[in-house]
Amino acid sequence: MGKKKASKAWMIPVYLILIFWALTTIYPLIWVMLNSFKVKNEIIANSFALPTGDLFTLANYKRAFDRVPIFGAYVNSIVVSGTVTVVVMAFAGLASFALVRYQFRLKKFLMSVVVASMMFPAFSTIVPVFRMEASWGIVNSSSRWMSLFSCALPQIAGNLSFAIIVLTGYIRSLPLELEEAAFMEGCSALQIFTKIVVPLAKPSFATVAIFSFLWSYNDLFTQTFFLRLQTQWAITRLLKELTAMEGTNYGLMAAAVTIVIIPVIVVYACLQKYIIRGLTAGAVKG
Repeated sequence: MGKKKASKAWMIPVYLILIFWALTTIYPLIWVMLNSFKVKNEIIANSFALPTGDLFTLANYKRAFDRVPIFGAYVNSIVVSGTVTVVVMAFAGLASFALVRYQFRLKKFLMSVVVASMMFPAFSTIVPVFRMEASWGIVNSSSRWMSLFSCALPQIAGNLSFAIIVLTGYIRSLPLELEEAAFMEGCSALQIFTKIVVPLAKPSFATVAIFSFLWSYNDLFTQTFFLRLQTQWAITRLLKELTAMEGTNYGLMAAAVTIVIIPVIVVYACLQKYIIRGLTAGAVKG
């Protein structure tokens, strides 16, 4: 009993530190959301006051929706991020399965290349990628879907390394006997992957899907290069241009930030258990 009480007493300062750390992250988001319901002058004069009574207004959101096509931008974001997520899961899953279960020349070299590719930031590759896609004729295209596809391609490449590393660690931890039994029953390699590996590795695939979607959704840098026309803008690019047009309208800027981050917070809050489970399993068992 004495050891249990001592261990619980030791955890108190740890929890206090974690609570403080959480507050430093959560409070700025709450502060921005609260100020999105105030006009510009009230934000400057009463930035920490609650938006109640005369302080409360929806003018910032009405102005944002009147100035730019926000719903169309949400559709563009979902198309780009959804494409990135599906393709990354498929390619990374197959690549991880091959790297774990098959023996071939240059296997270790390929895995080293995958790990090394994570050290190159998007800033260092954007120029050659842009020139390559321009030679294909898909950049600055009048076709909305072609432009969205051109934006998704570099995001797919940028997410593959992380996805392969996470999935490789998890697939390596799966029992080989199940796959051997399926092979003896006449299943092909593709059937083993789809019917055994994928169902067993759901937490890891969920982790890859969530991170790929969120990274693509928030990737303003790539969107700035590849989505030039307003009808093609994703939500982060659209609201960045909106805040640039409005200058120092802090209320509108706060509303724009809130519109961007609310879907991200909802997705993360609903699926955070899969993120933790997938990362932990892939790291510990691998």
